[in-house]
Amino acid sequence: MELLRKKKLLRLCLFCVLCPLIFENPRIVHAKGEEDFWIGKLMIKSGGKFLAAAPGDDADNPGLGQDGRAEKVELQGLYSYASCLIDADNDRVLFERHGSEPLPMASTTKIMTLIVILEHASMDEIVTVSKNAAAQPDVQLNIRSGEQYRLGDLVYSLMLESHNDVAVALAEHVGGSVEGFCALMNAKAAALGLSDTCFETPNGLDAENHHTTAIELSKIASYAIRNPEFIKITNTTSYQFNELTTNRSFSVTNKNRFLYMMDGAIGIKTGFTGKAGYCFVGALKRGEHTLIATMLACGWPPNKNYKWSDTKKLMEYGLEHFRRVPFKERAVLLVNGKETASGEFDIEKERITIPVTGGTADFVAAQPKGEIPAPLLLADWEQPSIEVSYLEQLDAPVAKGEVVGSVTYYIDSVEYASCFIRTVEEVPEIDFWYCLRYVITKWNSGVQ
Repeated sequence: MELLRKKKLLRLCLFCVLCPLIFENPRIVHAKGEEDFWIGKLMIKSGGKFLAAAPGDDADNPGLGQDGRAEKVELQGLYSYASCLIDADNDRVLFERHGSEPLPMASTTKIMTLIVILEHASMDEIVTVSKNAAAQPDVQLNIRSGEQYRLGDLVYSLMLESHNDVAVALAEHVGGSVEGFCALMNAKAAALGLSDTCFETPNGLDAENHHTTAIELSKIASYAIRNPEFIKITNTTSYQFNELTTNRSFSVTNKNRFLYMMDGAIGIKTGFTGKAGYCFVGALKRGEHTLIATMLACGWPPNKNYKWSDTKKLMEYGLEHFRRVPFKERAVLLVNGKETASGEFDIEKERITIPVTGGTADFVAAQPKGEIPAPLLLADWEQPSIEVSYLEQLDAPVAKGEVVGSVTYYIDSVEYASCFIRTVEEVPEIDFWYCLRYVITKWNSGVQ
């Protein structure tokens, strides 16, 4: 009887010890489908015996893949058909869905409209309104043909309330015509390296060949926010101005709710047409992060708030999962196909010595000619690598600056940047005249 009581007391004590472990470690993995199971890092057998510690890779590093790297966190629950998140410091795409598909972009067009205006006009120029500009459909400021405005006033109407009549008035003033202004917009897109962007209107109203992609629109926005004047205009809460001949007064207010949604928000532009749906491009700067989030076809009425939800999700994804690190810190280094410890080969300082056949010198020095990528935002699941490849033997003559190899930077096998390895000196070929000079020099120095 006393033995039975002691056994019950022992079981009770064991239960009291294990309860906190169970509740603090809810992840229980059955080892054999019977009475063996994991509690935290301990495997319990029937009879109450501690048998073994749980596998370290599984228990100590939850969320690791088979190769030991963190598993990619997929972004779910977005409303937009096409979306993109980029690092605005280098335009690297951190996330995209249908990001390369050409789509209409509604009034986010006006990001490029303002870029072109700022780069081709002065804020003090006087804009005279044409009949064509005054006749543009909603949304309008309701400017009238013949009226005159200061250009620096109209840009606030353009960006804060997205007025279509103002966009055309500005386009005609800066470009001479709508067509001339769109040519400037398309020239700028080409200069930025954009191949799937085409502008046919300065206001974003639907047109047959008016389109961009989420990725390319993000890059346009990234370029735009580097201009302090652009930031000043798009971050203004409200603005008042007057027509110059009649003194008609106007007041415009910023319709971009994202400015008040997240700390560090810096704009930049909303948009909607029946063909494009709701569109938005937002920018955020917080600590080491400068992010651009773009949504195209993000719902139709009455779902105008979807774009705010998607923007917040994209920004939080970037803030939570990406941190800025030096490229070399995380990179695997391969030198002519062989994995090499970074301490054995310093890309910034290393001089490669290559043997030369038939030359006046037995070796030639070469160095990478290009900058190592600046620290960039990387997720834990991304693996950067650096591949150094160069010729291991050269035949004379070798010219100074001759390309003898390359350094290529990858992120998950996708090329990010590259530069050439060039010789830093010349090595002439041994010829008759070199041999003659050599003999004469030796003769004159007394060496027979």
